[in-house]
Amino acid sequence: MRKLSYLIILAGVLIMLYPKGSEWYNDRQQQKLLEEAEQAYSEIVPSASAPAGADLSKPYAEVTQLLAEESAAEEPEPSAAPEIEVGGKVMAIIQIDKIDLKLPVLEGATKANMKHAAAHMKETAPLGAVGNAAIAAHRSRTTGRLFNRLNEVGVGDTISVTTGKQDYNYVVYDVTIVEPTDVSVLKGNDDDKILTLITCDPLVNPTHRLIIHAKLS
Repeated sequence: MRKLSYLIILAGVLIMLYPKGSEWYNDRQQQKLLEEAEQAYSEIVPSASAPAGADLSKPYAEVTQLLAEESAAEEPEPSAAPEIEVGGKVMAIIQIDKIDLKLPVLEGATKANMKHAAAHMKETAPLGAVGNAAIAAHRSRTTGRLFNRLNEVGVGDTISVTTGKQDYNYVVYDVTIVEPTDVSVLKGNDDDKILTLITCDPLVNPTHRLIIHAKLS
Protein backbone atom coordinates (compact mmCIF):
# COMPACT_ATOMS: atom_id res chain seq x y z
CA MET A 1 0.00 0.00 0.00
CA ARG A 2 2.87 2.29 0.91
CA LYS A 3 4.59 1.57 -2.41
CA LEU A 4 1.42 2.49 -4.27
CA SER A 5 1.27 5.79 -2.40
CA TYR A 6 4.88 6.53 -3.33
CA LEU A 7 4.16 5.77 -6.97
CA ILE A 8 1.16 8.10 -6.99
CA ILE A 9 3.23 10.88 -5.40
CA LEU A 10 6.05 10.31 -7.89
CA ALA A 11 3.62 10.43 -10.81
CA GLY A 12 2.22 13.70 -9.51
CA VAL A 13 5.68 15.24 -9.21
CA LEU A 14 6.59 14.19 -12.75
CA ILE A 15 3.38 15.70 -14.11
CA MET A 16 4.16 18.99 -12.38
CA LEU A 17 7.76 19.01 -13.63
CA TYR A 18 6.95 18.11 -17.25
CA PRO A 19 6.11 21.66 -18.46
CA LYS A 20 9.37 22.98 -17.02
CA GLY A 21 11.33 20.14 -18.59
CA SER A 22 9.75 20.73 -21.98
CA GLU A 23 10.42 24.46 -21.70
CA TRP A 24 14.06 23.79 -20.81
CA TYR A 25 14.51 21.52 -23.82
CA ASN A 26 12.99 24.00 -26.25
CA ASP A 27 14.99 26.90 -24.85
CA ARG A 28 18.18 24.84 -25.15
CA GLN A 29 17.51 24.06 -28.81
CA GLN A 30 16.66 27.68 -29.59
CA GLN A 31 19.84 28.92 -27.89
CA LYS A 32 21.92 26.34 -29.72
CA LEU A 33 20.66 27.57 -33.08
CA LEU A 34 21.23 31.18 -32.09
CA GLU A 35 24.83 30.48 -31.13
CA GLU A 36 25.39 28.62 -34.40
CA ALA A 37 23.88 31.55 -36.30
CA GLU A 38 26.21 34.05 -34.64
CA GLN A 39 29.24 31.85 -35.33
CA ALA A 40 28.20 31.35 -38.96
CA TYR A 41 28.12 35.03 -39.90
CA SER A 42 31.20 34.68 -42.09
CA GLU A 43 29.41 32.02 -44.14
CA ILE A 44 26.10 33.84 -44.56
CA VAL A 45 25.22 34.45 -48.19
CA PRO A 46 22.47 36.76 -49.50
CA SER A 47 19.32 35.06 -50.71
CA ALA A 48 18.52 35.25 -54.39
CA SER A 49 15.97 37.77 -55.55
CA ALA A 50 12.44 36.46 -55.82
CA PRO A 51 11.05 36.43 -59.37
CA ALA A 52 8.98 39.51 -60.11
CA GLY A 53 5.27 38.77 -60.07
CA ALA A 54 5.78 35.29 -58.62
CA ASP A 55 2.62 33.52 -57.43
CA LEU A 56 2.96 33.26 -53.66
CA SER A 57 -0.38 31.55 -53.03
CA LYS A 58 1.01 28.03 -52.74
CA PRO A 59 4.09 28.76 -50.59
CA TYR A 60 2.04 31.00 -48.30
CA ALA A 61 -0.61 28.29 -47.91
CA GLU A 62 2.14 25.80 -46.99
CA VAL A 63 3.58 28.15 -44.37
CA THR A 64 0.23 28.88 -42.72
CA GLN A 65 -0.53 25.16 -42.68
CA LEU A 66 2.77 24.46 -40.92
CA LEU A 67 1.91 27.11 -38.35
CA ALA A 68 -1.46 25.51 -37.70
CA GLU A 69 -0.03 21.98 -37.44
CA GLU A 70 2.62 22.96 -34.91
CA SER A 71 0.08 24.83 -32.80
CA ALA A 72 -2.10 21.72 -32.61
CA ALA A 73 0.78 19.34 -31.88
CA GLU A 74 1.78 18.42 -28.35
CA GLU A 75 5.19 19.45 -27.09
CA PRO A 76 7.68 16.52 -27.21
CA GLU A 77 9.00 15.06 -24.00
CA PRO A 78 12.49 16.37 -23.32
CA SER A 79 13.99 12.89 -22.96
CA ALA A 80 12.39 11.58 -26.15
CA ALA A 81 12.87 14.55 -28.48
CA PRO A 82 15.59 14.07 -31.12
CA GLU A 83 18.26 16.64 -31.89
CA ILE A 84 16.97 19.09 -34.45
CA GLU A 85 18.21 18.84 -38.02
CA VAL A 86 17.73 21.95 -40.11
CA GLY A 87 18.05 22.14 -43.86
CA GLY A 88 18.19 25.87 -44.46
CA LYS A 89 21.20 28.14 -44.28
CA VAL A 90 21.57 30.82 -41.65
CA MET A 91 20.53 34.13 -43.19
CA ALA A 92 20.38 36.53 -40.30
CA ILE A 93 19.39 37.18 -36.71
CA ILE A 94 16.13 38.98 -35.99
CA GLN A 95 15.83 41.02 -32.82
CA ILE A 96 12.91 42.91 -31.26
CA ASP A 97 14.03 44.57 -28.05
CA LYS A 98 10.50 45.43 -26.93
CA ILE A 99 9.63 41.76 -26.45
CA ASP A 100 13.16 40.56 -25.64
CA LEU A 101 13.29 38.48 -28.81
CA LYS A 102 16.44 37.29 -30.55
CA LEU A 103 16.21 34.47 -33.06
CA PRO A 104 18.24 32.96 -35.88
CA VAL A 105 16.63 33.23 -39.30
CA LEU A 106 17.02 30.23 -41.60
CA GLU A 107 16.46 30.20 -45.36
CA GLY A 108 13.31 28.32 -46.30
CA ALA A 109 10.06 28.08 -44.35
CA THR A 110 10.15 24.30 -43.86
CA LYS A 111 8.89 22.23 -40.94
CA ALA A 112 12.42 21.44 -39.77
CA ASN A 113 13.63 25.04 -40.01
CA MET A 114 10.62 26.44 -38.16
CA LYS A 115 10.82 23.99 -35.27
CA HIS A 116 13.21 26.11 -33.22
CA ALA A 117 13.92 29.16 -35.39
CA ALA A 118 12.36 31.83 -37.57
CA ALA A 119 12.37 31.15 -41.31
CA HIS A 120 12.57 33.38 -44.35
CA MET A 121 10.17 32.52 -47.16
CA LYS A 122 12.65 32.12 -49.99
CA GLU A 123 9.91 32.94 -52.51
CA THR A 124 9.75 36.51 -51.17
CA ALA A 125 12.20 39.39 -51.46
CA PRO A 126 15.67 39.18 -49.88
CA LEU A 127 16.12 40.89 -46.53
CA GLY A 128 16.95 44.55 -46.94
CA ALA A 129 15.90 44.63 -50.58
CA VAL A 130 13.07 46.43 -52.35
CA GLY A 131 9.90 44.35 -52.13
CA ASN A 132 8.36 42.32 -49.32
CA ALA A 133 10.56 39.94 -47.33
CA ALA A 134 8.53 37.52 -45.19
CA ILE A 135 9.67 35.77 -42.02
CA ALA A 136 7.47 33.17 -40.31
CA ALA A 137 7.79 31.55 -36.88
CA HIS A 138 5.58 29.51 -34.58
CA ARG A 139 3.63 31.12 -31.76
CA SER A 140 4.99 28.86 -29.04
CA ARG A 141 2.91 28.56 -25.88
CA THR A 142 6.08 28.97 -23.84
CA THR A 143 6.36 32.61 -22.82
CA GLY A 144 9.05 34.42 -24.77
CA ARG A 145 9.86 31.53 -27.11
CA LEU A 146 9.81 32.10 -30.89
CA PHE A 147 6.97 34.54 -31.80
CA ASN A 148 5.04 33.92 -28.56
CA ARG A 149 4.96 37.64 -27.65
CA LEU A 150 4.64 39.03 -31.18
CA ASN A 151 1.18 40.34 -30.31
CA GLU A 152 2.86 42.90 -28.03
CA VAL A 153 4.58 44.58 -30.98
CA GLY A 154 2.88 47.77 -32.15
CA VAL A 155 3.12 50.56 -34.70
CA GLY A 156 6.35 52.53 -34.29
CA ASP A 157 8.34 49.66 -32.78
CA THR A 158 11.67 48.67 -34.31
CA ILE A 159 12.59 45.27 -35.71
CA SER A 160 16.32 44.74 -36.24
CA VAL A 161 17.66 42.23 -38.74
CA THR A 162 21.40 41.56 -38.78
CA THR A 163 23.20 39.65 -41.51
CA GLY A 164 26.89 38.96 -41.79
CA LYS A 165 27.54 42.27 -43.49
CA GLN A 166 24.58 44.55 -42.83
CA ASP A 167 22.24 45.73 -40.09
CA TYR A 168 18.66 46.64 -41.04
CA ASN A 169 16.22 48.51 -38.82
CA TYR A 170 12.58 48.18 -39.82
CA VAL A 171 9.85 50.33 -38.26
CA VAL A 172 6.42 48.75 -37.77
CA TYR A 173 3.63 50.57 -39.62
CA ASP A 174 0.79 48.04 -39.55
CA VAL A 175 -0.45 45.20 -37.33
CA THR A 176 -3.35 43.06 -38.57
CA ILE A 177 -5.19 39.80 -37.92
CA VAL A 178 -6.13 38.05 -41.17
CA GLU A 179 -7.57 34.83 -42.51
CA PRO A 180 -4.98 32.08 -43.12
CA THR A 181 -5.67 32.31 -46.86
CA ASP A 182 -5.05 36.07 -47.17
CA VAL A 183 -1.94 36.07 -49.35
CA SER A 184 -2.27 39.83 -49.91
CA VAL A 185 -0.10 40.31 -46.82
CA LEU A 186 2.90 39.43 -49.00
CA LYS A 187 2.29 42.19 -51.56
CA GLY A 188 5.14 44.58 -52.17
CA ASN A 189 5.93 47.46 -54.49
CA ASP A 190 8.83 48.86 -56.48
CA ASP A 191 9.77 51.49 -53.90
CA ASP A 192 9.56 50.23 -50.33
CA LYS A 193 11.71 47.71 -48.47
CA ILE A 194 9.11 45.83 -46.43
CA LEU A 195 9.46 43.16 -43.78
CA THR A 196 6.47 40.95 -42.95
CA LEU A 197 6.34 38.76 -39.83
CA ILE A 198 3.82 35.91 -39.79
CA THR A 199 2.53 33.76 -36.92
CA CYS A 200 -0.69 32.27 -35.54
CA ASP A 201 -3.51 34.00 -33.67
CA PRO A 202 -4.87 33.48 -31.09
CA LEU A 203 -2.22 31.68 -29.08
CA VAL A 204 -4.44 28.65 -28.31
CA ASN A 205 -6.52 27.00 -31.05
CA PRO A 206 -5.56 29.61 -33.65
CA THR A 207 -7.96 30.39 -36.46
CA HIS A 208 -6.21 33.41 -37.98
CA ARG A 209 -2.75 34.81 -38.65
CA LEU A 210 -1.06 37.71 -36.91
CA ILE A 211 0.77 39.90 -39.41
CA ILE A 212 3.34 42.57 -38.63
CA HIS A 213 4.35 44.90 -41.46
CA ALA A 214 7.45 47.09 -41.14
CA LYS A 215 9.46 49.33 -43.48
CA LEU A 216 13.21 49.82 -43.64
CA SER A 217 14.00 53.13 -41.98
